Amino acid sequence: MKTEPPKSRLASFAEHSFAFYVALRYVSVGRRSQLVSFMSLLSIAGLALSISILITVLSVMNGFDREVRENILGILPHGTVKALDRVSRQQWASVQAVLDENGAVLATSPLIEAQGVLASPQFSKAVLVNGIDPQREREISILDRFMVSGGLDGLSEGRFRILLGQTLAQSLGVGLGDKVSLYSLSVSVNPLVALPTQRQFTVAGIYRVGTLELDSALALITLQDAQALFRYRDSYTGIRFKVPDLLQIRTTAIALMNTLPQGFEVETWTRNFGNIYENIRFSRTIVGFLLWLLVGVAAFNLVVSLVMIVRDKRGDIAILRTIGASPRLIGRIFLTQGAMVGAIGTVIGVALGIVFSLTVSDFAAMLERVLGIHLLSAEVYPVDFLPSQIRLSDILGVSLGVFLLSVLATLYPALRASRVQPAEALRFE
Repeated sequence: MKTEPPKSRLASFAEHSFAFYVALRYVSVGRRSQLVSFMSLLSIAGLALSISILITVLSVMNGFDREVRENILGILPHGTVKALDRVSRQQWASVQAVLDENGAVLATSPLIEAQGVLASPQFSKAVLVNGIDPQREREISILDRFMVSGGLDGLSEGRFRILLGQTLAQSLGVGLGDKVSLYSLSVSVNPLVALPTQRQFTVAGIYRVGTLELDSALALITLQDAQALFRYRDSYTGIRFKVPDLLQIRTTAIALMNTLPQGFEVETWTRNFGNIYENIRFSRTIVGFLLWLLVGVAAFNLVVSLVMIVRDKRGDIAILRTIGASPRLIGRIFLTQGAMVGAIGTVIGVALGIVFSLTVSDFAAMLERVLGIHLLSAEVYPVDFLPSQIRLSDILGVSLGVFLLSVLATLYPALRASRVQPAEALRFE
């Protein structure tokens, strides 16, 4: 009685080894089972292709999410407290105190936001002008990362200096150190004629984010220059602030609205870019679902392949049954084969998916250069290039999901194989 458990464990190990050996013979390429090997390779190829496409597309969608969340929203303020009317500096001081007391606010920076017109001898364009404090701006913005020439420090090197987007600078036909005229939409009172207020600015830096709204319609000057041009004296139009998690900005905005004095409102990044960000996340969900359907088709192909293999190997199954193999062992053979196909296809698919994800940005850029086309237009998309970001959670989720789906797809063919009757299978052999 004491020796039975070791024997049962040994018998179980022998069954597993035998099932693994036969399944491996069916998966591997052999001259005696070319159909079986071909069907197994076809199933592996289908799974690998679907997995690689799924990982690549998810990586591209992750890249878009990262670009919008970290880069574009890293330049724009997470939130801005704005006055409904012009208010004094003392009133802004009370707003600043409210922001300082809120633990969710990491940094603040004063702002003058106004509409203006930039003009050069070649071109003129209406732009949004932001008057900023260059030193405090670094605490809430990562604009310095996108400077093509010059930098944020250039604003502090003298009076009436300006930062332009690359698209805007090209339209105006100006470069670093050139002069442009900035017109205020407010007019000066003159006994003879009303004249717009204007100043000549020196281009101190050019940036490129890849978003049309930022590169072609935004100009930055110092707070002091904006106060002089737009006649705000020692006041401003808003205070921008940064929070730890921009996705939780609504909670912070509601808390601030409940504590701010009358005459102020909170504007968040979701007003201008919220729809774009939500569309990207929604598109990722829809595209992911459709690609999982592609994986489902590959799993269905695995079912069909194993069913054909079972029909092709009915004679072998009958012989195994006649020499003592149990239905459970027969089912285990084909279950193991399906698991092998799923595992091999998953490994190959993940490897290809990682390679494709790492090279898709360079491949898209090469296509643009060779074919002379632009795949992503900044007028339509928030970025004008194809970004990519691999996430470990996506790889693990896809790998585990596909493998489990492959095992589930194997259950029906394995059940059919276990129910093959030796007498009926050998009747026409």
